[in-house]
Amino acid sequence: MAVRTIGVAVNGVTGRMGYRQHLVRSLLPLREQGLRLPDDTLLKVEPLLVGRNAAKLKEIADRHDLPRWTTDLDAALGDPDIDVYFDSQVTSRHVEAISKAIAAGKHIYTEKPVSETVDEAVELARLADAAGVKHGVVADKLYLPGIRKLRRLIDGGFFGRVLSVRGEFGYWVFEGDWQAAQRPSWNYRAQDGGGIVMDMFCHWSYLLESLFGRVEAVTARAVTHIPQRWDEQDQPYDATADDAAYAIFELPGGVIAQVNSSWCVRVHRDELVEFQVDGTEGSAVAGLRECVVQPRAVTPKPVWNPDLPATHAFREQWQVVPDNEEFDNGFKAQWEEFLRHVYAGAPFPYDFLAGARGVQLAACGLQSSAEGRRVEVPGV
Repeated sequence: MAVRTIGVAVNGVTGRMGYRQHLVRSLLPLREQGLRLPDDTLLKVEPLLVGRNAAKLKEIADRHDLPRWTTDLDAALGDPDIDVYFDSQVTSRHVEAISKAIAAGKHIYTEKPVSETVDEAVELARLADAAGVKHGVVADKLYLPGIRKLRRLIDGGFFGRVLSVRGEFGYWVFEGDWQAAQRPSWNYRAQDGGGIVMDMFCHWSYLLESLFGRVEAVTARAVTHIPQRWDEQDQPYDATADDAAYAIFELPGGVIAQVNSSWCVRVHRDELVEFQVDGTEGSAVAGLRECVVQPRAVTPKPVWNPDLPATHAFREQWQVVPDNEEFDNGFKAQWEEFLRHVYAGAPFPYDFLAGARGVQLAACGLQSSAEGRRVEVPGV
């Protein structure tokens, strides 16, 4: 068995997602255990930490016994031992860094949104293809156990004809004054690329496309419910970005998806995100980990009567979908898929153009909200 070490420059590792999901839960396990390819080669990842804060980089490197870190992105991209560039910076920094990585001939994997505008995302895809480098965008929601069970139901024909999808995502993000916020302050500043539409509509784009087909039109309302928040230095600032969005997505075959996204909602559901899919032959509710179903043949017949207490224990009438397999961390699973794409030619549909469609859906959603109308989503 041949062993091959691949260098991955990880830019943005001092951030929450870059550190927890991509470094600790994905790349460090792949550094330790490796990834076996079809030709029996074992790939082992060697991260190079990249960022702007030398003290934070050194602390992370020392904590995990990683020998390499740098604040010089150009030097990292010029290193012949680096094969893959990964970007987990704030969105406004993606285009410049990714363009440099393309020019350096590195394969590129990036957090979404890939850019702030559709034109920039499409241009990155063109440049990457012209340079002959592989490119991918994180699509982590598809790798959640609950969504993988939902896909299994779709592939097995459980729903018959799908009629509608209803999604609820969100939780209360504290303002930062009397309790610390759970999200970085830039998320709430439009000038820094923040906003729940740009963040979550990119997710809804690849999720809906992969499960039901590309979004054809959107009607949305984006709002800023909390106008003032407090940053990491306990200083008040104006929240200029949307913190909630309420959307209707039109899908192929007349399927309608209604999805609420909010950082200003208190949770009264089993998981922080849930999708209910209703079809002629059955329905399912999928969350982060769990999925339950109600087939047509066992659907009860409730009768509307507001004068009497409910006689049905509705949640008890659903059946749990079994795991039937072990589910690895979703970010790590997609890292493995991307690396197989780079080194073994395996298919990988979540490229820069897929990322561009996510940016486009967000742009169309914001346009719909600003103009108060339904907006058709053009193809990319």
